[in-house]
Amino acid sequence: MDQIHIRQLKLSVVIGVYPCERKAPQAVIVDLALHTDLQVAGRSDRLTDTIDYAELVARIRKAAAKSRCQLLEALAEHIAGVCLREPRIAAVDVTVAKPGALSGVDVAVTLHRSRSSL
Repeated sequence: MDQIHIRQLKLSVVIGVYPCERKAPQAVIVDLALHTDLQVAGRSDRLTDTIDYAELVARIRKAAAKSRCQLLEALAEHIAGVCLREPRIAAVDVTVAKPGALSGVDVAVTLHRSRSSL
């Protein structure tokens, strides 16, 4: 299966377990691998034959801004669901990183979801 990658998508979200984390939005960085068939788009060179990643990023930004997840795992799951609403996406790998979650350390989670795992 072919892939479209969206890397270093910076989002500002309310996330965290501790009360001090929930007072203001924090930065997270999202990387996506969208599993899809790119043959038709590769031949036609038309946006209508592929995934409009600008539109998908806008939908992810909107959904993330409204989310109030405590865990990175929950935010990644939420983003995977947004991606899989696009019929051309068969599966998605989502990595959500929280820079500085621990002193001097970035923490990230990665999950793989497909239409069959819904």
